Amino acid sequence: MTDDAATAALRGPVTRETASRTFGEQAADVVAAAVGSWRFVLTQSAILLAWIVWNTASGRPFDPFPFILLNLVLSFQAAYTAPIIMMSQNRQSDIDRSRAIQDFEINRKAELEIEALHAKIDLLRERELANLAEAVNRLAALAAQPRGSA
Repeated sequence: MTDDAATAALRGPVTRETASRTFGEQAADVVAAAVGSWRFVLTQSAILLAWIVWNTASGRPFDPFPFILLNLVLSFQAAYTAPIIMMSQNRQSDIDRSRAIQDFEINRKAELEIEALHAKIDLLRERELANLAEAVNRLAALAAQPRGSA
């Protein structure tokens, strides 16, 4: 790659603007965050325990053992929360993939910059060696000249 091409590649923007999240994406993220928390687990456990205690200990159970209505409610909840959580995970995967691409671009541009710096250092080293060789030749020429008589 030429030095001009490397410099032009380095000037381009690294980050891309991401579109704002839609209502569905925001809702999926909120549901996934809520369902994936200890608060949800503890609240749901308390509700399930209260449901079971009410329906076994009370004289007027609305869902007697084997708790078919409870089973229906939990199935309904699982049927809707699982796809919503998957939507949130898919969106997060897209974000992660985009970040990985951006990281790759940053690394590639850094590599080009390092190559350009290496080329400049090599050029400086060659110039320095040429200057040193010239100085040695001048000194050798001065040393070879006969000294004047005194």
